[in-house]
Amino acid sequence: MPLALPRMAHVPYYCVFCEIIAHREPAEILYEDDEVIVFRNRLRWVPVMLLSVPKRHLTQAELWRDVGRVGEVAVRMGQEHCPQGFRLLSNFGHEAMQSQEHAHVHIIGGTFLGEYA
Repeated sequence: MPLALPRMAHVPYYCVFCEIIAHREPAEILYEDDEVIVFRNRLRWVPVMLLSVPKRHLTQAELWRDVGRVGEVAVRMGQEHCPQGFRLLSNFGHEAMQSQEHAHVHIIGGTFLGEYA
């Protein structure tokens, strides 16, 4: 019988972000405090693709009701890693290509990003 990974009580399924936060899944962590973790996205569509993630498992809607510390850290990391400019964005739902239920803000930059789609 496979060993079950311990999970946060309020998360009814495996959440890779919760596992990264617990340091049970690998990630290139660039920042961490008691509330927020920032790590490099595995996708590499542009030179800088970071994720600013609340340590508490929230939905995108819950995060954006009060983006607070996650947004503050996202802006600071954007300024540090993309001094010529960056975008902060979040995907909400399948049609917007949200792939993780755990709330997060994308920090993208490191190149000219062009016009909005």
